[in-house]
Amino acid sequence: MSIFSQGFFGRRDDMNRRPRVTRGRLPVRMLFALAAAVVMMTLLLPGSPPRADEVIEPPASFLTGAFDGSPPTPAILWLTPEIQQQVEAVLGHRLAGLRLRYWRKGERSVWILNEIGKEEPITAGFVVESGRIVRVSVLVYRESRGYEIRYPQFRGQFEGVGLDAQGRLDRPIDGIAGATLSVNAMIRMARTALLLDRLSMPRSDGPQEVPK
Repeated sequence: MSIFSQGFFGRRDDMNRRPRVTRGRLPVRMLFALAAAVVMMTLLLPGSPPRADEVIEPPASFLTGAFDGSPPTPAILWLTPEIQQQVEAVLGHRLAGLRLRYWRKGERSVWILNEIGKEEPITAGFVVESGRIVRVSVLVYRESRGYEIRYPQFRGQFEGVGLDAQGRLDRPIDGIAGATLSVNAMIRMARTALLLDRLSMPRSDGPQEVPK
């Protein structure tokens, strides 16, 4: 009797039998692997998922530093139609809401504003004293590009800047290649902070309008 008929290797017809192949179906493990690969590729595609808010400086920390550790009680500026009209001339739109919170101690005021860069709002803080910006900080950044505006080399350009007779910054701000929209948003917010500082300054003859 041959060893191939029975024995260690089983029957001859078992050896000649081809493995069964199920066409049109994939193993469950392979399906899960393919699904995971698709998810990973989707996450890696630029611009697919929303960018998480990046807190560069907490607003509370910025506010504390602006007033040497003892910020005043917040004040309220009511956004009257007259104020909104002047703000719209700078931003191109009105501020949301009926009132805006700010902080003032003597000649120094602090404004925390939001403005759209390319697609997402940029949150920035401005310290204004005696009608001029003394400090600027990018507090929260949400865009996928243009992050260079957070660097001191750019922000330092705003220090000492005020408004001219036309309500524009009295000093040019150098742009950043690839970050034009974010730079323009910062310039608009700087003008708005200086404008709101003027409008909120206590005066016996009422708020001062900025020429357009």
